[in-house]
Amino acid sequence: MKKMLLTAALLCGVASMNAQLAISKPSFFDNWSIGLNGGVTTPLNHGAFFGDMRGLVGIQLQKQITPAFALGVEGNWGINTSSWNGYGPKSSTAFDSQYVGAYGAVNLFNLFAPYQAGQRVFDIEAVAGAGWGHYFKNEPTADHNFFATKVGLNFNFHPTDRVTIALKPSVSWDMSDAGVSNTSAAYNANKGQFNLQAGVSVALGKGFNYVDPYNQAEIDALNAKINDMRGDLVNAGNALAQAAADNQALAAELQACRNRKPEVVTKSTTTDQLSTVRYVNFELGKYNITASQMPNVAAVASYLKNHPKAKVIIKGYASQDGPVDVNIRLANQRAESVRTTLINKYGIASDRIQAEGQGIGHMFEEESWNRVAICTLDEPATSTTTVTTK
Repeated sequence: MKKMLLTAALLCGVASMNAQLAISKPSFFDNWSIGLNGGVTTPLNHGAFFGDMRGLVGIQLQKQITPAFALGVEGNWGINTSSWNGYGPKSSTAFDSQYVGAYGAVNLFNLFAPYQAGQRVFDIEAVAGAGWGHYFKNEPTADHNFFATKVGLNFNFHPTDRVTIALKPSVSWDMSDAGVSNTSAAYNANKGQFNLQAGVSVALGKGFNYVDPYNQAEIDALNAKINDMRGDLVNAGNALAQAAADNQALAAELQACRNRKPEVVTKSTTTDQLSTVRYVNFELGKYNITASQMPNVAAVASYLKNHPKAKVIIKGYASQDGPVDVNIRLANQRAESVRTTLINKYGIASDRIQAEGQGIGHMFEEESWNRVAICTLDEPATSTTTVTTK
């Protein structure tokens, strides 16, 4: 179950990675647009708002830096109506005003909402710019140049990915006498111009490319892990099926045992007692049995009396101390001393005793322990057990 849940979590992680979008880095020549604008402009310093209104045409070139921010340059020209409009100085050209400047535009939709693949049908931009303003006059004063600022909004409609139709209300100000006096501050109606334009722009080059931000190596590693876990899941299923089959077979065997009638079985078990050994130790250069070692001889005699078929093999040893021939003689005498004691003191039949000297012993690292007679008792013992089974 844990492996199945982990597999599902990994699959969900892959799906969520594929669902996220990112924007690939565009080149310099991507996301340009050119547009034409047309509308009206009128000063804000007179009551005849519509009476002083005249035509306004313009052109713009824009670079979209990110989906939320753009930079551009634009030019706007006010159409000359002074020949039939009585207000203001006369102009001898086709235009009576001009504005050329740079601007920045912030897409409010893309600024506060996540980017989405493809163009939105509608969005709004906040625009702010600055540039050079000029009034064309030949009477009664000369032409007037000034520093101008501008703010506005663009209500953009996108019928296709490349075409934008916009409604552009804005206000611009003549900043030439800003700060000269309190009565002629730049940001007031006396220095303001209201503009309302409609524009059409066409995108040039490639737009933003929305891509899936995933690491193919990580995806491959996840897929490999998922495949391994699927294999583990199959193996676990096979093991579970085998365990179920074994359980069923054991259940059937248990039921068969329960249904079987009780029966009595007699079993005979033969145990070879080959390791019944007693040690009789001797002092240096001697073969007589001391009082402290007599209990070991008595234990051998007791075993032989309790097991009439048992026999004993006595092997005598000497340490390496002293001459070799003396040690060989001591080894024989020690074995014979135990044999004689079993016969004379405990009444054990001589044909049940085999005694022989083995010379110098090397069984023990402690040299004094090699002054010994080893008695090995040997008798096959058979026991009978009666068991009642079902």
